[in-house]
Amino acid sequence: MLGTEAQPARWGGVFAMTLCVFALIASEFMPVSLLTPMAVDLGVSEGWAGQGIAVSGAFAVLTSLRIAALAGKMDRKTLLLGLTVLMCVSGAVIALAPNYAVYMAGRALIGVVVGGFWSMSAATAMRLVPAQQVPRALAIFNGGNALATVVAAPLGSYLGAAIGWRGAFWCLVPVAVVAFVWQWVSLPAMPAERQSAGESGRVFGLLRRRAIALGMWGVGSFFMGQFVLFTYLRPFLETVAHVGGFTLSFILLVIGVAGFVGTALVSVALDKGFYRTLFMAPVLMAFIAIALIFVGDQLTVVTALLGVWGLVATAAPVGWWTWVARSMPDAPEAGGGLMVAVVQLAIGLGATVGGLLFDSSGYQTTFAVSAILLLGAALLVFLTWRAGLAHGHAVTGV
Repeated sequence: MLGTEAQPARWGGVFAMTLCVFALIASEFMPVSLLTPMAVDLGVSEGWAGQGIAVSGAFAVLTSLRIAALAGKMDRKTLLLGLTVLMCVSGAVIALAPNYAVYMAGRALIGVVVGGFWSMSAATAMRLVPAQQVPRALAIFNGGNALATVVAAPLGSYLGAAIGWRGAFWCLVPVAVVAFVWQWVSLPAMPAERQSAGESGRVFGLLRRRAIALGMWGVGSFFMGQFVLFTYLRPFLETVAHVGGFTLSFILLVIGVAGFVGTALVSVALDKGFYRTLFMAPVLMAFIAIALIFVGDQLTVVTALLGVWGLVATAAPVGWWTWVARSMPDAPEAGGGLMVAVVQLAIGLGATVGGLLFDSSGYQTTFAVSAILLLGAALLVFLTWRAGLAHGHAVTGV
């Protein structure tokens, strides 16, 4: 059985995967800080260069829904190592891209890695550590995510100026190589579980379970509400809070550092009250979204509010991944794939809706819609808990 208390804790494998997460997230979002030189070099507009992020997201969705079925009986250690090699190849392809088409092919490859790796994360954590330690392992994984979020943009910008955008992507390749070697040494053999073959082809069948369907709606509402606001935070800070340059970088750094702290502490909150933590996170974020509408010109208050936003928003996904591991122990790979698909779709939809609202109605309407979606997520958390109780398999620790 997955995640039993008798199994040894393989923290070396957890940290090796965390390094891989860091390289993966840095690779995924590196173009954000390098769009201008990339666009000039590839002979396209910044908008077309930015579509590389959309392409990686699309391939992440497709991969997340099919990875367990396509992998079949492959040892999951071999699968993770293969995805890490693919990340190295993607970095090299992008760095060497002679034209836009090859660049987009490299971005498609990193999308495959994102979808495959994150889909396997919960199932892998369940096989590396005892059940009660899974939230901590997932928090460590997400710590790599948070750290990459903190450093990717400023580091990419600095490296782009120092050695060019191609050099910036080349710098990610040796990090991926180290992650490959570390995983090869520290991960145990992980043969495909028998239930993987049965469940992987029926990802959407999980939605027939009422608690799972409500939970996935909650995940989608949470991430959509988050990215309706967060995607357009920079123009809000520049036009409403009137910051730029160092101050803008400092605020973004505060958000990132707070997120890193949040991922380090969230497992304690989840242990004390699982659904209570999942419920309070979107409620608090909705309050911040509304507060920003009224205090947007007060820089100190805005910085403090966004620090709390980073603390909560970056940590909350650890709770949702823990929910996947505990609510779908019979199909962790299929559940992880469904989770990744929902998250990626919600992020894309949130960014799109947020952009339309920001352009047509301003930040007030955008932030208000974000708050509504986040409150909807809180309601869906409550309904998920109730549905789990009704079927006798709610996650413990209300």
